[in-house]
Amino acid sequence: MLPQRVASTLVGVPIILGLIHIGGVGYAVAAAFILAAAALEFYAAVAPSPPDPAVAEATPAAAVAHLLRQRPLGYIGAGAVALLVAGAQNGLDWWTGALVLAVVITFLWLIVEGQVETALHDWLWALGGILYVGFLGSHLILLRHLDNGRDWLMVAVFGTFIVDTSAYFVGRAIGRQKLAPRISPGKTVEGALGGMLAGSLGVVTLNWVTGLRIDVWPVAGLAILLPIAALAGDLGESLVKRGAAVKDASAVVPGHGGFLDRLDSVLFTVPLVYYYAIWVAL
Repeated sequence: MLPQRVASTLVGVPIILGLIHIGGVGYAVAAAFILAAAALEFYAAVAPSPPDPAVAEATPAAAVAHLLRQRPLGYIGAGAVALLVAGAQNGLDWWTGALVLAVVITFLWLIVEGQVETALHDWLWALGGILYVGFLGSHLILLRHLDNGRDWLMVAVFGTFIVDTSAYFVGRAIGRQKLAPRISPGKTVEGALGGMLAGSLGVVTLNWVTGLRIDVWPVAGLAILLPIAALAGDLGESLVKRGAAVKDASAVVPGHGGFLDRLDSVLFTVPLVYYYAIWVAL
């Protein structure tokens, strides 16, 4: 597991750095693809078709095949996620319009299906994936569009990675006290505290390294809030997975599970950084 995690990180980090650096349409297309794949993982976990608790298949190829065995509404939800990213790329009005369209399209499909007994449940799980993965995830585009958006995004994404990675290794090394055993049995209080401390230091360091150089008090506030949001995002996805009786969202990313497993904290921290930037720092 650990060698796979390291190998995936060595491959993935340069790609992420390159995409953040170039921005523009290429970055938006990559974000739309990854978030749509994460949405498919979400739908495969919470409402698989055919029902199957073994969402995290043994190999990436098997995991992809499993994700493609979706109900039509799962594909509609994933398409709506990509639509939200496209809307965000074109401005706030397009973004909110895409959200409205996503809500309406899911209703229209259920009207066509005419399954009255399951329609409410199906609409709620479809909308849940759109909001969780698409609405939160499309802030990756909004944040990149800010003044100094590249640097803000670097702080958000890599600050989150520092929290997650530090929590993992500290927890493995000295973790004893369970943090939330019913939600995520592997997480420990020691790991969470180690991740939050390293994440706080990481935010301060990234603020300087990227050249963002926001003032002392705003960066101090962000250094406190970002690790908390990262932990909340991690536990939030764990809550969904426990409810769906799956260990990982998929096995598409070797050593890390699926795209959603890798994005869980980012889905919380990037919106936080976006609104912190426009309401507090800018």
